[in-house]
Formats: sequence, C-alpha cells, structure tokens
Amino acid sequence: MNIFVSSLNFKAKKEDLHDLFAPFGEVSSTRVISNRNTHRSKGYGFVEMPNDEEARAAIEALNGTEHMERTINVAIANERVDA
Repeated sequence: MNIFVSSLNFKAKKEDLHDLFAPFGEVSSTRVISNRNTHRSKGYGFVEMPNDEEARAAIEALNGTEHMERTINVAIANERVDA
C-alpha cells in the first residue's frame, strides 16, 4: 500500500520516514519529495508497505501525531494518473 505523509518537517529524510513506519511492519520504500531546483523538501513524502493490514495500522496510529516537532497527516495515497 502506498501511504501519503504530509506536513513533514523540512529537515525530514527518507530514513526518518522508514524509522517512523518500521515498528508497524515491513517498509519497502520511502521518499521525501523535494524541489527540483533548490533540492529543499516540499514537506511531504510517500511510504510503501507491502502488507495492507500493517499499513492501515500505521496510518491509524500515526495520523495526527507529532514527528520532528510537526503534526503530520498520514493517509492512503491517491493513485497517480499519468496523462
């Protein structure tokens, strides 16, 4: 399951997301999205967890919690539609 995480601290790295979600189960990948020109974080990212049950537990437990001094939003990511 692909998970969307927003309101991230701009200093958050993909390793921080991995460490945040790992207690809930296997994490297959993490990405923090950054600006192409400045390489500064845009404040959101994605976590991929292969087990849907573990992913749902992580979403429920982490949504609205504080991470690196910011209250994060965690939800199932919308499917990407390429035009």
